[in-house]
Amino acid sequence: MAKLPDDFLPPRNLWPEYVVPAGFDDTPHELNLADYLLDRHVRDGRGDRPAVKFVDQVITYSELQRLVNRFGSSLRDAGLEARDRVGIRLVNCPEAIISVLAVEKLGAIPVPTSPLWAAEEIAYVANNAMMKFYIVSAPLMGAVENARSRFTSDTRVIVVGGNRDDVRRAGHLSFQGMTEEGSSELAAVMLDGEDIGLILYTSGTTGMPKGCVHFVRQTIIETRVVNRFVYGLTPRDVLGGAAPVSFAAGFGTFTLISFEGGAAVSLLPRFSPQEMMETITKHRITVLTGLPTAYRALLKYPDFKRHDISSVRLFTTGGDSLGAKTLEAWRQLTGKPVWEGMGVTEMLHLVTSNTMNQEPVPDSIGKPLPGVLVRVLNAWGGDCKPGEIGSLMLKGPSGGLYWRPFIENQRLLDAQMKGVVNGWNQMGDAVYRDDDGNIFFVSREDDIIKSSGYRIGPAEIEEAIARHPGVADVGVIGVPHPDKGQVTKAFIALKPGFKGDDDFSEELREFLKDIIAIYKMPRIIEYVPSLPRTPTGKLLRRKLRAMGA
Repeated sequence: MAKLPDDFLPPRNLWPEYVVPAGFDDTPHELNLADYLLDRHVRDGRGDRPAVKFVDQVITYSELQRLVNRFGSSLRDAGLEARDRVGIRLVNCPEAIISVLAVEKLGAIPVPTSPLWAAEEIAYVANNAMMKFYIVSAPLMGAVENARSRFTSDTRVIVVGGNRDDVRRAGHLSFQGMTEEGSSELAAVMLDGEDIGLILYTSGTTGMPKGCVHFVRQTIIETRVVNRFVYGLTPRDVLGGAAPVSFAAGFGTFTLISFEGGAAVSLLPRFSPQEMMETITKHRITVLTGLPTAYRALLKYPDFKRHDISSVRLFTTGGDSLGAKTLEAWRQLTGKPVWEGMGVTEMLHLVTSNTMNQEPVPDSIGKPLPGVLVRVLNAWGGDCKPGEIGSLMLKGPSGGLYWRPFIENQRLLDAQMKGVVNGWNQMGDAVYRDDDGNIFFVSREDDIIKSSGYRIGPAEIEEAIARHPGVADVGVIGVPHPDKGQVTKAFIALKPGFKGDDDFSEELREFLKDIIAIYKMPRIIEYVPSLPRTPTGKLLRRKLRAMGA
């Protein structure tokens, strides 16, 4: 197998320190992700257990293995080799799972790409990853076709769905054709533990996406930790949600965590409250994961009580602040809490969770998972006291390691030097801890508003504004002020029937007086049709700042 060039990764002295939690050092050093996540279950006699549920389809582990082998053998015959990179831009469907596992079985590297990326981002990542193949759902081909003229690598496109003859006439490969023509026998290519298992690109909240490298062995260790201490999945479970498999959060949840425990994954093609509730009932989902926005939408669904969701034993969330109000409303509606945690693309998946407590702590992202070390540092490099806001520092089974850092005037080498300090991952998140060690996210450090000597986290103001019945969505930033340094500015999207004028602004400020301190009050309010967000729901503050400028 060809070895990757040394300059594809940062110098060793800039790598984070990896931590193997106690009890997880039995993870082998020679392995293959697909062998561990799929073939292992068939070998151990679980081949007849359901692996994927999609609408009316149920695919067992044995059937999934056969489909993976067929597509994987065709990929191999088309020239895919170990360590090659393969882009994944697929809607949620069984073919997404098959594609990821087939790429992994050949020892190649899956590169999930957001289905919402535009042509510029698609071309950038395809070139940056030097993709050999790009697997794309037919409905998502438009932006890819627009980007292809900018591809600098000889990237072959494999189309899932669509008319096969049209696909071939366009010069592409057909996923369905390859799967039908492939062999049902395929041996897993065993890798060294320090071979790259996958590259996850950040959502691009601060510029073009950055490729985050995760090694095979560390991927399995992190996956085992998250399943054991958060989800607790077994072959009796069905894990459901709507996060896109082609994006980092959905990729980790639905192609790693689910299969680590031998559970079935329930894929939702698109989110709507009705489809989500019907799918929970139909697939008998036992663990549901979703963004806070999804839970808030479900709370407003008028037919909620008409659906039997008694099968769900665990509700989880992350990616944004759930808020105490949503937590309490969900508990009152279902009798069960939502367990919030924090995941980081650079760290692969979850690093904290409220499942480390007997009960969720409102507004907290919980405590570190076993094997995850946390420090909260002040501006002088000392450890913060409880309640004091500081910079989040982490060590864990995986860590921040940027792909190809020497190109683009060493942009990512600079990011690597800032992101890893003495072996610790410096996340750029402002947080604080309480006396019990629970962590509370305040904001990204770049987003902290510094006004008249106060340090203000925008998330707290956003949550307060969102409580007004006329507010559909909100984002808060700091804008320059000649005397105060910065003042708070709120961008607000209103619900139908409400008018963004001076009267509403005055009403809103009156509403906020009993919720937030006067110095946190938004000094400027701008009404907008919608706010810029990533596919996982994160607010793109850089775009708000550009709007605010």
